[in-house]
Order: sequence, then structure tokens, then C-alpha cells
Amino acid sequence: MSKKLVAYFSASGVTKKTAEKIASSAKADIFEIVPEQLYTDNDLDWQNSQSRSSVEMQDKSSRPPISSKIEKIDEYDAILLGFPIWWYVAPTIINTFLESYNFSGKKIALFATSGMSGMGNTTSELKKSSPNAVFIAEKRFASSASQEEIEKWLNDLDI
Repeated sequence: MSKKLVAYFSASGVTKKTAEKIASSAKADIFEIVPEQLYTDNDLDWQNSQSRSSVEMQDKSSRPPISSKIEKIDEYDAILLGFPIWWYVAPTIINTFLESYNFSGKKIALFATSGMSGMGNTTSELKKSSPNAVFIAEKRFASSASQEEIEKWLNDLDI
């Protein structure tokens, strides 16, 4: 049986709730990806092209710093990595996370929360930040995702 980690970024709390449900169902450890500088409501205003999130997402090289690290990442065989969908992809802080560790040979399953947007080309974009990881799945959940929906997804994963 593999040791699993749910790592997630949640700017508004929606992804956090889903991550907690996944960690509970998967019997996984959990780690919150917290930016060094927290996002304010103004930072998250996607309608303002000058908001922090808009500027970061327009710059594919943007790598917002993370406030803490996972001490023993080598203990984990599988990472369930969660985030909200921003502009049809993962926020650039997820690239920061992936580039901060050696995930060679580790299985990574992506999950995202979004009201309506799909995953877009999220997986192909994130593979560039961890090319030796084994990306095995992706799933978009609505904020109202049920425990049953989460458990079905987990049962379909090979972890």
C-alpha cells in the first residue's frame, strides 16, 4: 500500500474543503500550499487585468514563493495535488510547488475546483514543471462535490 499526500492550494477555501474530503477518504496526509504573501480579494479579481492573480497568470514564468516545505517528501509514493482553476489552468504557485521537489517516478493525480471551467491544458502545462513524475489522472470537482463522487474518483485511481 502506498503512502499518499494530499497537497493543495486554496485561495478562497473552496479547494480546501475538497482536499480535506479527499485526504479523509484516501487516508492520506495533508499539506496546504500557502503563498508567502497571502492573496487578498483584490488580488483575486480576475476582471482586473492588473490584479495580482491576473498578472501572475499572464506571465507563464511567474513562480509565487511558498511559505513552507514538506520535510519528508520522499516518504510519499502518490501525490494528490489540488488547486482552483484560474484561466483554464492551475495557478502558477502549483508550478512553484512542483519545481520545489523531486517527484521522479511518483504518481501525481490532479484535482481542481471550479464552478464552470474545465481543466483545459492543465496537465500538459504542469508536466513541464515535473517532467519525471507520472501524471495519472485529473478531475474537476464542483464546490458541491459529494463524498461519494470523491470516493468513486479515488477508487478509479491506481494508488
